[in-house]
Amino acid sequence: MRLFYWVAGVGIAVGAALAVWSAPPRPPATAAATAAKLSAADYTAHAAKLAKSLPDGFTILIEKPFVIAADGDAAQREQGQKTVRWTVDHLRKDFFTKDPDHILDIFLFKDKDSYEKNTKDLYHQSPDTPYGFATTSALYMNLSTGGGTLVHEIVHPYIAANFPECPTWFNEGLASLFEQSMDKNGHIVGLTNWRLEPLQKTLRGEGPKEEGRAPTFKTLCSMDAATFYGPTRIPNYGTARYLLYYLQENDVLIPFYKDFLKSQKDDPTGYETLKKTLAGIGENDMDAFRLKWEKWVLALKYP
Repeated sequence: MRLFYWVAGVGIAVGAALAVWSAPPRPPATAAATAAKLSAADYTAHAAKLAKSLPDGFTILIEKPFVIAADGDAAQREQGQKTVRWTVDHLRKDFFTKDPDHILDIFLFKDKDSYEKNTKDLYHQSPDTPYGFATTSALYMNLSTGGGTLVHEIVHPYIAANFPECPTWFNEGLASLFEQSMDKNGHIVGLTNWRLEPLQKTLRGEGPKEEGRAPTFKTLCSMDAATFYGPTRIPNYGTARYLLYYLQENDVLIPFYKDFLKSQKDDPTGYETLKKTLAGIGENDMDAFRLKWEKWVLALKYP
């Protein structure tokens, strides 16, 4: 088993002229259909255009379907590129058959100062998180805080390409699940992470009152984006992540996703598919399962 989560060292300022690197060819991924409309020339042209907008000290790495702009030292650039490749290959293998149909940029900043300054210069806004964030066209990451946010944000464009009507709870639940991940027999699996403690406090009734209670699964599944990202977002994220973690640990996460994708027109929230999936592993009463799941979550450990 190869552990995947990592924390990058502080980057060293690089003064070399900006270069364009193309990664060595990736072997074909199982069940992956690359966006055929994008050619090598498209990526080269995109990289050249991006280069003109960047200050000195950045290196461009082509890692399809992304173009990476990084200002760290060689080791940090290599680790960032490996993170992108590892994530894409593993997501393709188990979940996604389509790449995004447009090129997305990934900005990998070596430290807090670079992240804050360059994000403001490139995105024209100051970041509201120290870790990283994504827009519809780019991902902005502070690599000195680790690679978990990068993995999280890579999930979202793949969801958009493969499951456009995906409800927020599953979109964020899957992305959050893989914030801390490992390779197990060639497959990506989520590990317990920092979201566990806030969820456990909420389940014990110890969380801040303004954050509310952990939602029922039915309520979680029916949430629109505004509700999910609202005042109760911390228990919402935690509930979504550790519900999917439970499915993963019982070997039904991938079947659940595939069944949900097939039945989305009749079951847009995923709740009926969830009930069917749980019934397949002997959980036929959702109220009883909720109590079992809460007990299970409270027994989990991190780290």
